[in-house]
Amino acid sequence: MTRKLPQPVEDRLAALFDVAFNKDDTPPSPSALIELAADADVLVSTLADRLDDEFFNAAGDRLKLVANFGAGVDHINVAAANARDIVVTNTPSVLTEDAADMAMALIVAVPRRLVEGVRALEQGEFRGWAPTWMLGHRVRGKKLGIIGLGRVGEAIARRARAFGLSIHYHNRHPINPHIEDELEATYWDSLDQMLAHVDIVSVNCRHTPATFHLLSRRRLELLQPHAYVVNISRGEIIDEAALADLIEAGRIAGAGLDVYERGWPSEKLLKAPNVVLLPHMASATIETRIEMGERVIINIKMFADGHKPADRVILGIDADQ
Repeated sequence: MTRKLPQPVEDRLAALFDVAFNKDDTPPSPSALIELAADADVLVSTLADRLDDEFFNAAGDRLKLVANFGAGVDHINVAAANARDIVVTNTPSVLTEDAADMAMALIVAVPRRLVEGVRALEQGEFRGWAPTWMLGHRVRGKKLGIIGLGRVGEAIARRARAFGLSIHYHNRHPINPHIEDELEATYWDSLDQMLAHVDIVSVNCRHTPATFHLLSRRRLELLQPHAYVVNISRGEIIDEAALADLIEAGRIAGAGLDVYERGWPSEKLLKAPNVVLLPHMASATIETRIEMGERVIINIKMFADGHKPADRVILGIDADQ
């Protein structure tokens, strides 16, 4: 185990397997990861563990399964693992609803300036109601552009529809026509054109070499000055420095972020008043984390019993987004 997991999950793991737990929850260094792998048949990893080509080359012959605690696997070199006959699994689907809740919370919180209002109270700036003080923007009637309408994107769209937003999306291919009709969603083959058209952008695609800085400075500049950016997916998809510059210059109205390009927000973003920043907590519910642990256990048990794990990561197949 590279990190501490919820106690019910660890209790179940201890009942089934011979487990080396991470009792103090300190993230292991790259060399410590290699040492853990050398003595293990299975490594339960998290997104904080960078399992690259160097790791798999040094891991030794005993390691046969990396059971990742999380849906995203961009921190794992799956090809390098497979080349050494090491299976990689993840925990898809169970994060969908809680992640969508958090995205919807940001979609409402940023235009309505909720965090700014909290800060005003905490800092003693509130002197009573006034007609022109702390004015935000209405959410109902706005256009929401979803980049990556997969499981999480669809769950966000359903919530957004209830709030009165119209749904627009960009995928490599249009979604099922029945779902598209149900959501009354508009497909945009051109991401550039969608960005110029919508009021709020929600990023919900995987981080791959093709999506690194997908929202580049050029594309961010296509947004209207009143537009907002929300990201609960992967920080590397947005050129964060460009986003901060454009917000500071008033070229973008604000942002709601749960993930960051370098793991934590820049100083410029931290100081921006019209930005809501969260500490990567979109899946941080007791229910989700226990369900993730249960998926890890199922994958390990299936592998140990000689079966193909249900959540084996296959190269070329999109992870759960």
